Amino acid sequence: MNAYDFAHQIDAVRHRADVLGNQAKISPLPSSEILHQCLEELNTALEELHVAEEELRQQNEELATARQAMELERQRYQELFEFAPDGYLVTDPQGKIQEANRAAARLLCTSQKFLKGKLLINFIPENERRAFRSRLLRLHEMEQIQDWEVRMQTREGIRFDAAISVTMVRDNEGNLNGWRWLVRNITARKQAEAQMHAIRLENLQLQEASRMKSQFLAVMSHELRTPMNAILGFSQLLLRLPYHQFPPQARNMVERIFNSAKRLLALIEDILDFSKLESGRLELRLQEFNLAELVTATTEELRCLAEQKHLTLYIYINLSNPNIINDSDRVRQILVNLLSNAIKFTDIGGVSVEVMEIQDRIMLIVKDTGIGIAKADLKKIFQEFRQVNQCLTRKQGGTGLGLAIVDQLVHLMKGNITVESKLGEGSTFRVELPRIVSS
Repeated sequence: MNAYDFAHQIDAVRHRADVLGNQAKISPLPSSEILHQCLEELNTALEELHVAEEELRQQNEELATARQAMELERQRYQELFEFAPDGYLVTDPQGKIQEANRAAARLLCTSQKFLKGKLLINFIPENERRAFRSRLLRLHEMEQIQDWEVRMQTREGIRFDAAISVTMVRDNEGNLNGWRWLVRNITARKQAEAQMHAIRLENLQLQEASRMKSQFLAVMSHELRTPMNAILGFSQLLLRLPYHQFPPQARNMVERIFNSAKRLLALIEDILDFSKLESGRLELRLQEFNLAELVTATTEELRCLAEQKHLTLYIYINLSNPNIINDSDRVRQILVNLLSNAIKFTDIGGVSVEVMEIQDRIMLIVKDTGIGIAKADLKKIFQEFRQVNQCLTRKQGGTGLGLAIVDQLVHLMKGNITVESKLGEGSTFRVELPRIVSS
């Protein structure tokens, strides 16, 4: 029951009381009977009024409870609006700000009081306002926009990237009443995206450069190897002629041509191997062979180089079963590179080669008493074209690919290589390989 119904019922009781009074004046009944009847009618009316009063009181209590709940809900909404981490704005249909939360004020570097009554377009850079205004006009057809990326500016003119979501606000009759805006600063995200794009672009460029380098090395190595083999072949033919057919000076020149050609061919082979390894085109030819025999034969082949420098060369082999499955040519290549480097950079003392087994793996250890490697350079020695001591390597020769090839071959065999060294005290290289390498 509302207040109007309650007033109407009071009027009805008053009307009934007037009727009773009029009837009492003209009634032929005794006054006591008339009084009793009037009191009964009045009691009935009062009871009805009491019931109506109780209903009205109950409705008032329900209304007060509903009003309190609504106030709590309004307060909760206001707190969510006010303390939201993103900027929230409410504007009229023309974009004039009516409400703004704290985050919006911080985002635009001003106060909430200042924002109210200002046009949102004032916080758009001038050169982008036409596009913003055009988009705002189209909002009437779209009703909402999600993650609209625009450039905004603070009150001081500092620009930033923003993501805006806009939702239409309607009145009770469904007409446009304004817009609700969510504004988020995405400058950090845009910068990160730009940085990631630059990194991806740089990676693509590096990959392309690496591919072109590998292709160039492979092509040039093949092209250089062909004439170099011809030089070696003709030099060998000349050296096979009877001694008396050559003047001593001419024979010495042919020997120098032959030795230089062999050295150059070895460098070309290194470049070709490295290009294959880098492009993933080198495949191992797996077979069973005797590791002890291979290590002994390879070390003996290089003994003459050690003797020329008056170095001792030791071999220690401790294998219960010397047979392994691997690519014998590539294992030999690893050993030759490590041994030749050890001899090349050792002037006093000696070089040792040790072969041992650890469970189902084998260990090749090449140790020297040479010049050693500085701690800062240890992590660089397996990089291609990296030569730690440029003066010495220029004197001794080499491409700087030897250890890079060893490192990649070892990893191709699913092994690992480590090095320990100190300046002036020599170096120790350890190569650990599985006994059986699977294809």
